[in-house]
Amino acid sequence: MEPSRDRVRRTYDRIATHFAATREYPWPEVESFLEDREGAVGLDVGCGNGRHAELLADRVDTVLALDVSRSVLETARSRARDRAFDVALVQGDAVALPIVTDGVDLAVSIATIHHLPSRSGRQESLAELARVLSPDGSALVSAWSTAHDRFDASPDDETGFDTSLEWTLPDGETIDRYYHIYAPAEFEADLEAGGLAIESSFVSSGNCYAVVRSE
Repeated sequence: MEPSRDRVRRTYDRIATHFAATREYPWPEVESFLEDREGAVGLDVGCGNGRHAELLADRVDTVLALDVSRSVLETARSRARDRAFDVALVQGDAVALPIVTDGVDLAVSIATIHHLPSRSGRQESLAELARVLSPDGSALVSAWSTAHDRFDASPDDETGFDTSLEWTLPDGETIDRYYHIYAPAEFEADLEAGGLAIESSFVSSGNCYAVVRSE
């Protein structure tokens, strides 16, 4: 069966509670990115259980946390309540952000675009990020990389590949999750195609990262 964005949403609706329980801590790369930055409005695209939205809450006045899965957003709501941080939860699609143009000062899109099942969709998502960033805004984007040691691929390749990886629920049921595994050069090409200027890019722990701003 060909993947679709709706299928991705339904997958995360099914695994939301277990997924959130395995995603307790923020990524150190996000902590480093946010360390010396602040602004009025922050955005977490594909927020999951809100672990990175929680970091944003210390750096901005208002945090918008967006995810396509309502069930996943409920886990973020629980985290925000339990840890007493303020966040506005938004159910929405990363390829059509329901956010005003130039309205975001600081954003993260972590392990999100690699779940979008077409290159055009991934580029549209990046173009939307470029649209909503303010002229002085910046964002950190990440995606799984061919440099990850679980893949038999060369990080020097110009293009990545599509794959499915199983998620195993506590009862033993397995559910396939779609991924596009990015070659670093392809990752940078898609960022630029989306209208994002790359301030820096690097590979860390098997993931492509880039600090970007709107062109």
